[in-house]
Amino acid sequence: MHPIKYLWAARAVIYKMTFGKIGNMTYIGKPTFIEGRKNIYVGNRVRIFPGIRMEAIGNGTISIGDNCAIEQNVHITSKDSNLYIGDNVTIAANTFITNLDHEYRDISKSVMEQGCLLNSTSIGEGSFIGYGVSIQAGTKLGRHCVVGTGAVVKGEFPDYSVIVGIPGRVVKRYDKTCEQWKRTY
Repeated sequence: MHPIKYLWAARAVIYKMTFGKIGNMTYIGKPTFIEGRKNIYVGNRVRIFPGIRMEAIGNGTISIGDNCAIEQNVHITSKDSNLYIGDNVTIAANTFITNLDHEYRDISKSVMEQGCLLNSTSIGEGSFIGYGVSIQAGTKLGRHCVVGTGAVVKGEFPDYSVIVGIPGRVVKRYDKTCEQWKRTY
C-alpha cells in the first residue's frame, strides 16, 4: 500500500465513530466536505479518493456497498430519501450523483428559496460510471451498467446496459444467449 493510503486508512478508522458504518479495509482520502455522517454507510474494501463531497441531508441516507472505488472530486447528495450504490461499483472522477431536484415552478422566488423534489436513486452492482457523469434524482441503474464519459442520466435502465449521451440513452445491451454486447440502435 502506498504510504499516503495508510493515512487514509487511519482517517477511516476515526470516521467509524461518526459514520453510520465504515467497513473493514476501507480508506478515505482527504474529503472536501461531509455532512450527515451518521446517515452514511460505507462497506468493506471501499476506496474513496481525495475530494469527496458527501451530503446526507435531513433523513437522507447514502449507502455504498463493498469493494467500490470512488475517484477524485465526486459529489454525492441525498436528502430525506435513499441513495444506494451497490457492491463492486467504480465511479470515475468529477461525477455527481443525487436523489434530489430543486423546485423551480414559482417564478416569484429564486430556485434556492423553493423546496426539493425527492426521488430515490440507485446504482446496481458491478456498474461503471465514467468520468464527469451526472446521475440525476430517481435514476435506477441495473446490474453491470456502463455509463460513458460526460453522460447525463435520468430514468430506469435495465441490467447490462451501456448508456451514453445527454440525455443518457442505452446504446448496447449484453445478450446472454450469444454472450456479446449488441447495439440497440
